[in-house]
Amino acid sequence: MADQGLEGSQPVDLTKHPSGIVPTLQNIVSTVNLDCKLDLKAIALQARNAEYNPKRFAAVIMRIREPKTTALIFASGKMVCTGAKSEQQSKLAARKYARIIQKLGFPAKFKDFKIQNIVGSCDVKFPIRLEGLAYAHGAFSSYEPELFPGLIYRMKQPKIVLLIFVSGKIVITGAKVRDETYTAFENIYPVLTEFRKNQQ
Repeated sequence: MADQGLEGSQPVDLTKHPSGIVPTLQNIVSTVNLDCKLDLKAIALQARNAEYNPKRFAAVIMRIREPKTTALIFASGKMVCTGAKSEQQSKLAARKYARIIQKLGFPAKFKDFKIQNIVGSCDVKFPIRLEGLAYAHGAFSSYEPELFPGLIYRMKQPKIVLLIFVSGKIVITGAKVRDETYTAFENIYPVLTEFRKNQQ
């Protein structure tokens, strides 16, 4: 799976992306079990890229530059990795954190690595009538502009949440595999074109 380059630099596979738009992956959240108990205080004192404030949060927060990510490391040995832009990067980052923990003298393993959430975004490049969309798709939509400027669309199949903004910007969250992100966008695209705002 090659990562999409800059928009327009690669031909889009129209069999997979009939809209001609490929959502960009912005954030991957993954989890892994290091399968050993950890002394968070010791980790925070020895690792230079770590912070630990047990009164505020019961995990060590660790960051690496490449891939640019943040990990939450818990005393149970469970770890959450956020910030990667692809599944491979997320796994690579998680392995790097596990290696850091090993180097500090803990018998860390790398068990049950799992992608928990993929966040993607794209721009349909036309404004959208959110009121009309919310009215026509009431069962799936929640739109309260006083509270949040976007329409929240809870798709059932695939089970994905889309944030739709009047500007035509879309955020797609909740996928466990990237194809769910793509499918959800292709499902919503005809609806967006139906509620396209006419430019005055």
